[in-house]
Amino acid sequence: MRSISLLAVICLAASVQAQESGNRLNLICGGQGAANKQSATNIYGWDSDGNTGGATINGTRSVGFGDEVALWIEGEDGKLRMPRAMLPAIRGGDNGWFKLKSIVVTDREITASVAVNALNNPKMRLDRTTGSISLSGKAGDYSGGCEKYDPDSTKRKF
Repeated sequence: MRSISLLAVICLAASVQAQESGNRLNLICGGQGAANKQSATNIYGWDSDGNTGGATINGTRSVGFGDEVALWIEGEDGKLRMPRAMLPAIRGGDNGWFKLKSIVVTDREITASVAVNALNNPKMRLDRTTGSISLSGKAGDYSGGCEKYDPDSTKRKF
């Protein structure tokens, strides 16, 4: 009985994947997040005898931002345009677009990793029912709402 249930789940997942194959899904998402930024502070002091001392404190701070994310998925391929505030100085990508890895499409959600660089692969989750998106990684977190669009037929604003 368990093997039949497992087979049914695998077939359902395969059919969802097959539905997405050949049909490019284009999304524009607006939202906000918090980026982790490096910060440094210098501290100086002196005592009553005229002795001085100093130190530099390095750390990270959370910086809020609002931005737009764009992405497309077609079968097992996809790319995402990350929020600028979450991009590290050393990164890959193609003109702001980053490859999606390990894409999993189900009838309820789409998950993937965003290949920003070798050490930074934020996790992406799209809820197919609500349209919400979340990105979470070393560089910070982002959440927003997505709208599907067709680049061939969507009328431009200007």
